[in-house]
Amino acid sequence: MNLQWYPGHMTKARRAMQEDLRLIDVVIELVDARVPVSSKNPDIEEMVKNKSRILLLNKSDMADSEITGQWISFYEKKGYLALAVDARKKNNLKQVNEKIQQACRAKIERDRKRGIKNRPVRAMIVGIPNVGKSTFINSFAGRACAKTGNRPGVTRGRQWIRLNRQVELLDTPGILWPKFEDPVVGQHLAMIGSIKDELVQSVELGLILIEFLTESCPGVLNDKYSVAETSDSAEILRQIAQNRGCVRKGNEPDYEKAAFLLLDDFRNARLGRITIEKP
Repeated sequence: MNLQWYPGHMTKARRAMQEDLRLIDVVIELVDARVPVSSKNPDIEEMVKNKSRILLLNKSDMADSEITGQWISFYEKKGYLALAVDARKKNNLKQVNEKIQQACRAKIERDRKRGIKNRPVRAMIVGIPNVGKSTFINSFAGRACAKTGNRPGVTRGRQWIRLNRQVELLDTPGILWPKFEDPVVGQHLAMIGSIKDELVQSVELGLILIEFLTESCPGVLNDKYSVAETSDSAEILRQIAQNRGCVRKGNEPDYEKAAFLLLDDFRNARLGRITIEKP
């Protein structure tokens, strides 16, 4: 399966982001803790390479905590200020604010020497679609100031948000990049819902996810769907369809419905805390 999705508004958003970088002190990039490599946009990496950067591994509550810790160490060795967060909860936000102040320490000191006090740090928040940027902003600001939705493409325009006396945040739309060189990247992004489901071959993607789960997380599918975890992914999907009432006329299995059921359960952590990519 070779998935690509790069609608026209993303080109416009990328251009606007480049223009706004001159106003920015620090870039906060959100990635999905379950796929921290596939959900990290290489175009953003190139654009912001001269800025202070903070990497937030969001949806860490859905990922394997031990593997997330390994990813934090991995990215810290690459020079990032990295932190695992759950954007829906406020208990991480003090740590995020501390990371922002740490990343901008030199800028704050320069302002102090010039007699400039209490100038807020200007941060830009970036990431791919459906990685949780708007949810993070609303939690951080303590109010609903960014549109949210469990689907890609909710945020289309840019907006400045005053988070507190110390930080102003520029929200940006989620953007992908024009071509995934590795088809596995597209598959991983489809699994977490960063590519519109209308573009996805759900049965094929479901079979890929089943293959991963039987190899890396044995017992998960049996616990959730009461299926025999054989080496035949199609047979497992058939059993999921049968056991969950995903059937067509004539009692034929509805493989597409069963695949979307499986994907939805994975995306919402109803299969447990699962990380697809390991450092």
